[in-house]
Amino acid sequence: MTKDELTTLLSGAPAEVVKALSVKPIYEPVKADGKTPLVTADFRKQYEVAGHDVLDNTKRKDKQVKKGTGDQAEARIELVNRIGIPFQEIITERAVSFLFGTPVKITASPDGDNQQAVFDALRRILKDNKIDPFNQTVALDLFRCKEVAEIWYAVQKPEVHNDYGFETKSKLRVLRVSPWDGSELYPLFDETGDMIAFSRSYQMPGLEENKPVSYFETYTDTETIIWKKEESEWGEPSRTANAIGKIPVVYARQEKTEWENVQSLIDRLEKLLSNYADTTDYHASPTIFVSGTILGMPDKGESGKVIQGMDGAKAEYLSWRQAPEMVKLEIETLLTLIYSLSQTPDISFESIKGIGAVSGVALKLMFTDAHLKVKKKQRIFDAYLDRRASVILSFIGVMNTKLTADTKAINVESQVQPFMIGDTDALIQMLTTATGGKAVISQKTAVGQTGLVEDADAEFELIQAEGVASATEPTL
Repeated sequence: MTKDELTTLLSGAPAEVVKALSVKPIYEPVKADGKTPLVTADFRKQYEVAGHDVLDNTKRKDKQVKKGTGDQAEARIELVNRIGIPFQEIITERAVSFLFGTPVKITASPDGDNQQAVFDALRRILKDNKIDPFNQTVALDLFRCKEVAEIWYAVQKPEVHNDYGFETKSKLRVLRVSPWDGSELYPLFDETGDMIAFSRSYQMPGLEENKPVSYFETYTDTETIIWKKEESEWGEPSRTANAIGKIPVVYARQEKTEWENVQSLIDRLEKLLSNYADTTDYHASPTIFVSGTILGMPDKGESGKVIQGMDGAKAEYLSWRQAPEMVKLEIETLLTLIYSLSQTPDISFESIKGIGAVSGVALKLMFTDAHLKVKKKQRIFDAYLDRRASVILSFIGVMNTKLTADTKAINVESQVQPFMIGDTDALIQMLTTATGGKAVISQKTAVGQTGLVEDADAEFELIQAEGVASATEPTL
């Protein structure tokens, strides 16, 4: 669709416009039946342990057994073991932590005071919106339901403030939206791949119980349009001019959930462990098989237990002759494949307790796969973070028109910093060697880095004063 076609469409009847914009432009994968599309409800069942197939009584049924023989037989239900493992959550959370566990580095090379003012305002806006945890929630939604968006908007305050380095009544805020929270997202692209509109449908509680109100929002570079559905008809939209001249939305999508490639392996592992637990329940306690006539059994706790029987009677323990080596091998193989194919490091206590102290180089090698995954995610988030900065700069140019030209001239870069456990000793040794044995930080900086004092400047002054006093003390 072209921008001219979109403009014509937006002037049409509400029901027709909403229907035309409520179209997913990207192919959606389907379930095993080959017809039914996968939806967020399917991903939620996979992500949350309570929704796993192994816990579903219709898919893993309890056993119907009979106790006794003949007329004395009694039918009963025996509960089977159900072991669900939150692998989907672990895979997703670790991917988020390695991607955004370390704050994104925002850099620029301001040319002049005005560009520096723009950069300072940008950083303050990001700080006010708690952008570091916000990045993690954005990634979390993207990884578990495949798409996410953030909508930036200005809120007018009753009084002028100077928080951004200039006087304004506006406060910039951001809203994260995704299918995980009940929104349906509909980006619209033109023939060149540029997004020319972004729409979102959602429901809010109505005045009457059990009668939610439906909303449909569309954002373009010229206006924001909101339709409201009351009863069964879409009403006339409310329209608000878009002051920044670009769509105030940042959108991201990936083809699969983080665990989609290993979902079948997780299902198999849960089934295998559950079946193995059932088998263990049957065979863990000793079972005695008796043939012939038994005259007496020993009491519980009796020392030197003896079973008395008539001639020809036999009693022997039933042993589990099929050692579970194949089960153990399959479990270990499944665990290895789940971790490796999802590029998730196994950093459980059991897996690392025997490693001991390792160097920074060894740590990087351990997390190579996770960092390669971060590199893959940067294909999405490099453009995503650049788009965010562009939207915020446009708002700054509107809030302070004196800086409009500088918001377009400044070049802001957002750099993802993959999470890594620091090896400070190795870093200091490398820097000391590189500088020929000279100091790499000042004593004042080192005091601040200890984290043992609240006021590093005051502590450093106290250290200096103590040094002077020590140097002037008379020696005997």
